[in-house]
Amino acid sequence: MRIFDPHIHMTSRTTDDYEAMRAAGILAVVEPAFWTGQPRTNPGSFADYFDSLIGWEPFRAARFGIRHHCTLALNPKEANDPRCTPVLDLLPGHLAKDQVVAVGEVGYDSLTPQEDHALETQLQLAVDHGLPVLVHTPHRDKEAGTRRTLDVLRDSGIDPGMVLIDHLTELTVAQVADTGCWMGFSIYPDTKMDARRMVRILAEHGTDRMLVNSAADWGRSDPLATRRTAQAMLDAGFTTDQTDQVLWRNPVAFYGQSGRLVLPDDTHDPGDSTSPPPGQDPAATYLGNSILRGR
Repeated sequence: MRIFDPHIHMTSRTTDDYEAMRAAGILAVVEPAFWTGQPRTNPGSFADYFDSLIGWEPFRAARFGIRHHCTLALNPKEANDPRCTPVLDLLPGHLAKDQVVAVGEVGYDSLTPQEDHALETQLQLAVDHGLPVLVHTPHRDKEAGTRRTLDVLRDSGIDPGMVLIDHLTELTVAQVADTGCWMGFSIYPDTKMDARRMVRILAEHGTDRMLVNSAADWGRSDPLATRRTAQAMLDAGFTTDQTDQVLWRNPVAFYGQSGRLVLPDDTHDPGDSTSPPPGQDPAATYLGNSILRGR
């Protein structure tokens, strides 16, 4: 089994997570820029964070045989802080980097005018850079937030096939299913979806344009949620081809539209997934430090 987690925040995870993910068949990930919990007070904080997603985190992932890409954006929550809005002016330089496969997470948190501005601005940046867009639907007022998101997307003129609307549930999937946008589901304990509910949605709506992610972050979350969902699909009678479509081919097709997606060489035959990739030694040290240093 090969798995691509299209939305996971590895900055908040440990190397043990990387090791367990690789052993479970997770060969590639996309890490969206997000709100990290502590409010940021200036654009420089974002610049350093973006650089870490472009440089350090791919280096750390590669030591465990996982290919790491990212999406960059001013997230909806911090779009409401006037100290952070200048990040919109910083983004073009970062979006030109090879590791960046989409603009995101964009969307809504509290449905404010400030979030309207950030979403509209970043949709245009995505069009200007020829990149897909990862859209966050709000945790509160999710149905209203999804409707408003679809209205803004329609008015923007962006190609729906370049848009992934994430954090959908049983209450919102029908709104998106006929729009031509891709549909994302986060398998996240307590607050979003679980594997059994996901299987029911797939049985009702099919596997086309469907992506499943863990959204694992600082909170109570599971970096192996994609693997558990794949097993739940097989247990429910989905074929190995359908499982591969949802867990691998769909995220590859969506993010591949960036022209920047680079996949591991062993995606068709993971083989001994517990072994480090050639030339990488997770046990190596540097001047007594437990991890190698990037550039």
